[in-house]
Amino acid sequence: MPRADAHREAQPRREASGPSAAQPHHDVVIVGAGAVGLLLGCLLARRGLDVVVLERRTERGGRSRAIGIHPPGLRALGLVGLEPEVRSHAVEIRSGRVICRGRVLGALSFARAGTVLSLPQLQTEDVLERRLEELQPGSLRRGVEVVGLRDRGTHVEVAGTAGGEPVHVSARYAVGADGVRSGIRHLLGLGWEQRRGRAHYVMCDTRDDTGEPSTALLHFEPAGVVESFPLPGGGRRWVAWVHRPPAEPSAQQLETIVRSRTGAAFDVDDAGVPSAFEVRQHLAERMSRGRVALAGDAAHEISPIGGQGMNLGWLDAVRLDHELAAALSAGAPFEAFEAYDLVRRRAAARAIRQAAFNMAMGAPAHGLRLAARNAAVRVLAIPPLRALLANAFTMRWL
Repeated sequence: MPRADAHREAQPRREASGPSAAQPHHDVVIVGAGAVGLLLGCLLARRGLDVVVLERRTERGGRSRAIGIHPPGLRALGLVGLEPEVRSHAVEIRSGRVICRGRVLGALSFARAGTVLSLPQLQTEDVLERRLEELQPGSLRRGVEVVGLRDRGTHVEVAGTAGGEPVHVSARYAVGADGVRSGIRHLLGLGWEQRRGRAHYVMCDTRDDTGEPSTALLHFEPAGVVESFPLPGGGRRWVAWVHRPPAEPSAQQLETIVRSRTGAAFDVDDAGVPSAFEVRQHLAERMSRGRVALAGDAAHEISPIGGQGMNLGWLDAVRLDHELAAALSAGAPFEAFEAYDLVRRRAAARAIRQAAFNMAMGAPAHGLRLAARNAAVRVLAIPPLRALLANAFTMRWL
């Protein structure tokens, strides 16, 4: 992924190409080999397009973030032939239940809306990377840090470094899928608008001792929400709202929070390494400029709980695949991303509003506010609103 501190002289600009201008070597260059960049690479490669994916990291690593694969995201994976393999690795979340002080406020079945799959993002990216190598061997280039970008009007030139050596890549179009701290967004000079919704959470993966291996449990407690989701291999992810995240979170701290709020507990000795994170929401002022588009977290930062951000990014990739294929077959016009920018930015704004609502529902509440929130949950869990709530949870509206 590119640095966000590139010099001003590296800012992209549209320039007319003369007789000596370099011809593009690729159809599309994608910056960032996360879940979104890899899926877009697979989608384009399956069409026979010449795609190259540049990634700063020399190898995949870090902790898994998103785990939820919603029905629209699963359909996107199916376009590149990965639905059967993903299903074989994942666990199904067939239902959800909202609880407060031991009382069930509402229950949802996802039988009609579509089952949500749970699979750690690192495993999902591994599946996608292997598929990209099958479709177009050698198209992923790791260890390349992008530091410059120029839109020449007829093509895009990307400058980077790899092992201290300069790297130059040219393509008819470029896509920045390089995450929240997107260097491509910075090089394009696009604003990063903060939206409503901000909260702190601590998270840990444990052995599932709930006895409900296919149910998402949402504890809307007075002291703040505690959520837990099934994981493959008999695991469960616990996520808890906190007023201020600890400097070095421990499994013991999270277990204490879970037990004090919900009465549930998990085996600390069998827990993974916990983490703390802050949820903030942003939307790029535009999702494209000239021959360069943004996708996924580079275009919109959304609460990661439940996998909304990853699935939204995959839908960006599906739309980009359609727009790029049409543009390349029509002679690669300059204005290829106008419809994409309009449609996907609206979708991101809707997702941000829903995530902000979800965070507000999970914040601490007492007295009349707690009673009003619980009453609202009960109403939403009654037909026909229950079907609408299930559709929202599974992201079918995107």
